[in-house]
Amino acid sequence: MAIFFSVIIPNYNGENTIGQCLRSALASQYSNFELIVVDDGSNDKSVDIIKEYPCKLIQLKYHSGASRARNVGAVNSRGEVLFFTDADCLLQTDTLAITNQVMSSNNKSTVLGGTYTDIPFDPSFFSLFQSIFIRYSETKYLSDADYIATHAMAIDFHVFQDNSGFAENFLPLLEDVEFSHRLKNKGHDLVINPNIQIQHIFNFSLLSSLKNALKKSLYWTFYSMTRGDLFSDSGTASWELKINVASCFFMLVVLLAYAFVKDSYLLLIIAMTLAINCTVSRRLFLAMYRTGGGVFFFGATLYYLFIYPLAVGVGAAMGMVAYLRNKYNKKVFI
Repeated sequence: MAIFFSVIIPNYNGENTIGQCLRSALASQYSNFELIVVDDGSNDKSVDIIKEYPCKLIQLKYHSGASRARNVGAVNSRGEVLFFTDADCLLQTDTLAITNQVMSSNNKSTVLGGTYTDIPFDPSFFSLFQSIFIRYSETKYLSDADYIATHAMAIDFHVFQDNSGFAENFLPLLEDVEFSHRLKNKGHDLVINPNIQIQHIFNFSLLSSLKNALKKSLYWTFYSMTRGDLFSDSGTASWELKINVASCFFMLVVLLAYAFVKDSYLLLIIAMTLAINCTVSRRLFLAMYRTGGGVFFFGATLYYLFIYPLAVGVGAAMGMVAYLRNKYNKKVFI
């Protein structure tokens, strides 16, 4: 069975990546699809670039957010199945073919997800770290995923329509997580197939990697506290990462105490904490070694243990403060 897909891509000021994104989609070995790009009020050269490719371009008058762009794309689609991806994501030549095979053998109510390739488009240290980290985190629970990310989400058109699509009055991030949770509450299965892959364009530096970690942690903490599932093992908001952040800040406190009292037992506590943390995250470290080799593994391990959790922890603290302020002011969170 050859499913007719509508590949829907929201774009906002994506002039640096949208051309590569569209070329990758059009290079697919699977031909039974339409390509829809919804420009979300860009003020760069995105639209001019998009017009160079054979796709359906829908232009929104005002910048309204990715949720609105995706919903508009769905309304204007002809596909039996909607395949959502992003303007900085590159479909592999077999992405849609594999999606077709998997969707054809599953119940139509199943929502299917893919993940990142191990190696991103720009294989710099911080981009490679991010791609491996996300792929590992998203593929821990294949048949019972907590959410399906919109970098590779395939969903039956009627399932999407019956569940009202993405929330447009939501946070700037995590609209795919919120939508996934609504779908799960309605009894839909969320399944991730690691063979359905897209290659992400990160272009991460140290600063942009940490800023991304802080921002996502802020909104994820706010959302999770609102739902009451702050400690759930959910994709990139995994138990491993949460233990890693707690361990990092605990070791900092103990190290500060050692600076004052010079008790060698405190160093033993730090060593034991580090050993427990490494044991918990051993599978992630193994994925780093297998993909990047020994030198990358060494650097990525140090980054994950001692630098990355600082940004995540600060973001989590900011998210908690935002949640408490929101609750105190009695605002309604959607």
